[in-house]
Amino acid sequence: MTAPVFVVERMPTGPEFVLDGPEGRHAVSVRRLQPGEEVVLTDGLGRWAEGVVRTAEGKDRLTVVLRAGIQEEPAPAPRITVVQALPKGDRGELAVETMTETGVDAIVPWQAARCITQWKGDRGAKSLAKWRATAREAGKQSRRVRFPEVADAATTKQVAALLADADFAGVLHEDRDHDSAPLATAGLPDTGSIVLVVGPEGGVSPQELDAFAGAGARPYRLGRSVLRTSTAGTAATALLLGRTGRWG
Repeated sequence: MTAPVFVVERMPTGPEFVLDGPEGRHAVSVRRLQPGEEVVLTDGLGRWAEGVVRTAEGKDRLTVVLRAGIQEEPAPAPRITVVQALPKGDRGELAVETMTETGVDAIVPWQAARCITQWKGDRGAKSLAKWRATAREAGKQSRRVRFPEVADAATTKQVAALLADADFAGVLHEDRDHDSAPLATAGLPDTGSIVLVVGPEGGVSPQELDAFAGAGARPYRLGRSVLRTSTAGTAATALLLGRTGRWG
């Protein structure tokens, strides 16, 4: 089993590092790590270091001896961004969790026209914070050292601008009568960025489709069945990772 991952605000500068606070508490009181066990420390931005527990003290203090210097994971190519329409209830956190575990690089919350959920005021700020916390915890759980970025909620105009700048831009669209192509056979870039839009349960509106088409995004489908908005992004991410060779 791979070593557990813990997040630090700053990477260690010496041969030893004291992990305390919430991460230290999790290591000592929840994981119950003991001297001699291996850990990975990361800033979640691609920098990481392997270490071995020297001492575990109290309820939230772990002293780690680093095995080697700081390492850095290269930025992935092509970069995969999923624009996720806001699902109902806690299915938004489910989408973020599974996309993170699968390997998505960035998630952009999108307030689509047909979204039932509305992110406004304090509620919107709390929901965004939950998405970001979910990405962080799922990144740790899946042993990632480069966590996905969860952007501020975007408008349709902002999503169109993001699509216009992408090397590959697509919209998952479930309408059987619409001229959509299979994502499994789409031409994908070897480098640069891939941006894929996942619409809400009610579908992407014709006005939104027109705006995205004007930005160069074609409609694509995954298969015969229609996935929920909270699972479509994960399935698409897995497909893209396999097709681009990032899963190899």
